[in-house]
Amino acid sequence: MTSPPENLLPGGPSEDGYTLIELMVVIAILGLMLALIGFNAKPVSAATHARASAEELSGVLRTARSLSLMSNRSVSVAIDIGSPGYRVDGNIRHDLPKDVRLSLLVSRENSAKSEGLIRFDPDGGSSGGRVTVEGDGKVWWVGIDWLSGRVTIAQAPRS
Repeated sequence: MTSPPENLLPGGPSEDGYTLIELMVVIAILGLMLALIGFNAKPVSAATHARASAEELSGVLRTARSLSLMSNRSVSVAIDIGSPGYRVDGNIRHDLPKDVRLSLLVSRENSAKSEGLIRFDPDGGSSGGRVTVEGDGKVWWVGIDWLSGRVTIAQAPRS
């Protein structure tokens, strides 16, 4: 006579795996850890927003310059210093973080009350200017050369 397999006998070894209670305990511990990490995460500083905004603006200005050269027409970027943001050729407005401050150095003909215009011409030139982006004591300059239209970005020296 043969004996039944060992795993079918009462009190024999149980099947491999986890019980529902063990899984619930692990999920609860993971949830608690994620909640603690979420509360301890530091918010992004205004200095980080300033750098990211300066890089975004320099990228947009370079793209506008390229678009002007490729399409053989002038392309303008309007920069709003009142509520930080910009528009390319009057299209959709793109907002920048509210904790950054913008200032603009452009020619008088390209400035309004709280908005300035930087124009790129199809010959490679531009109206030129400089956008200053400040946040939490950090200052970034985005420069636009009037002759070549070249866009540069640099951190301002500490004063």
